[in-house]
Amino acid sequence: MSFDADPAEGARIHALDRAHVFHSWSAQGALNPFDMAAAEGSYVWDWDGNRYLDLTSMLVNVNIGHQHPKVIKAIQDQAAELATVAPQHANRARGEAAQRIAGLAPDGMNKIFFTNGGADAIENAIRMARLHTGRRKVLSFYRSYHGNTGAAIASTGDPRRWPNEYAEGHVHFFGPYLYRTAFWATSEAQECERALAHLEQVITFEGPATIATIVIESVVGTAGVLIPPAGYLEGVRALCDKHGIMLILDEVMAGFGRTGKWFAFQNWDVKPDLIPFAKGSNSGYVPVGGVIISDEIAATFDERVFPGGLTYSGHPLACASIVASIDAMKEEGIIENARSIGENVLGPGLRELAEKHPVIGEARGLGVFWALDLVTDRATREPLAPYGGTSEAMVKLGAAMKANGALPFMNFNRLHVVPPCTVTEAEAKEGLEILDKSFATIASYYTG
Repeated sequence: MSFDADPAEGARIHALDRAHVFHSWSAQGALNPFDMAAAEGSYVWDWDGNRYLDLTSMLVNVNIGHQHPKVIKAIQDQAAELATVAPQHANRARGEAAQRIAGLAPDGMNKIFFTNGGADAIENAIRMARLHTGRRKVLSFYRSYHGNTGAAIASTGDPRRWPNEYAEGHVHFFGPYLYRTAFWATSEAQECERALAHLEQVITFEGPATIATIVIESVVGTAGVLIPPAGYLEGVRALCDKHGIMLILDEVMAGFGRTGKWFAFQNWDVKPDLIPFAKGSNSGYVPVGGVIISDEIAATFDERVFPGGLTYSGHPLACASIVASIDAMKEEGIIENARSIGENVLGPGLRELAEKHPVIGEARGLGVFWALDLVTDRATREPLAPYGGTSEAMVKLGAAMKANGALPFMNFNRLHVVPPCTVTEAEAKEGLEILDKSFATIASYYTG
């Protein structure tokens, strides 16, 4: 697309933001937000007319790319037909969206509860598990992010939990992460075995009969794009079955094509009891999320009231965008494209960058879901930024990426490479070139 620059309008919008908008997860005074003016496909523009490759998918949610015409049209058509409807009423868009999502899920998961986003999807999945089992406790990884509402943020492991710990009954444990193993493991198989033994000990000491659910991101997202070793999720499923615990596999970030599968857990032989989803289901064009529910859990509420719901749950504009997104992903081979880009372009290219730039300790990922673990010393694996913080090197890396024409997604000592699932081979290679140039600017921070 062509975009006509308008710096004066950009300055006006920036001033409005700084005067009136209170931003999330930020100290407000020092903020200097990026002024986004337009977007299409894998690119965004600022008001000065500069184009940037979106290696963030905004917040790892624009899986179908920016401004996909089929999704935009579906929203427009739905607005003309029925712009809003209360959640207690049936409507075509919601029914069609639920049918399509259930069609992607494992057998025996036929009901969808719609929410306004990922956090309240997690919230309601936990509520369902607690009511179904009659138990209270929730187990989840230390390295995790599940959203910023009561039970969701308490389930979260990362430091955003610390000022928000008001929900009760939450216990954390270490998941597998061989590069920074908590179990002194030397192989993926050993990491898997020891991580499962650790979890079983936690279950034993917490009391199996008190635990309602284990909540795990199928592939841990913001906390590092951590790919579970072969057998790990299957092992967690076995422990859940042994003790009557419900398994929630959080697909909010990893689902709908991000790993090259409809759901990330489909990379392994495992079936959850509840599947929270959001971001990629419609690429965030309208806020939406939901929970895919096993038939067994759904039946709990056949005669018993389920105490959850919000005014905008299953909003028709959001549901219409889900229908259009899923249909377009099927018609255009978008899931297959994400898998191919990961296997043939991003995976090999990021590993080459790791060989060239010592500051990259490890490259890991699937599909279009990758992270670079950055270090000052490969021998000690000292992080390039502290846990819960940033560093001069990370700030310089982000600035270099923007100067070279890409939006960066960084968390602590990691750079995440998460373009839309629609990214082309040429665009992915462009991203690798930008990363190569940008890493050259922080070479002096490697001390090993």
